[in-house]
Amino acid sequence: MLKLNSTQRRLLLARAHHINPVVIIGKEGLSIGVIKELDRGLSSHELIKIKVLSGDRKARTLLLEEICQRLNAFPINHIGKILIIYRPEADAKEETTESTHRGITRK
Repeated sequence: MLKLNSTQRRLLLARAHHINPVVIIGKEGLSIGVIKELDRGLSSHELIKIKVLSGDRKARTLLLEEICQRLNAFPINHIGKILIIYRPEADAKEETTESTHRGITRK
C-alpha cells in the first residue's frame, strides 16, 4: 500500500476543506449499503468526507480504521464528527508505480 507523507496529507486536507460530506453514518453504523456508497464516492472523487452521528470519539476512530481497511483507503483526518479519507484512482496508482520504476517522478 502507498504511504502518504505529511506534505501530501496536508495538501489533501486543504483540498477537502470545501467538500461536503458524501455519506452520513447514523446509529446503525456501517452497513453494506454504506460501504457501497463510500466505495462509489471514492471511485468518482478520490477524496471524500464522511459525517458520523455517533457521539463517542473512540467509536468514530474505530469506524475510521474499519472503513479504511475495508475500502483500501487512507485516513487523512478526523475532526469532531467528520472523517476524511482518500483512495487514489487505480490508473493513477499504476502510472505512479511505472514511473517510479523508470526513475521518473510524476507531477
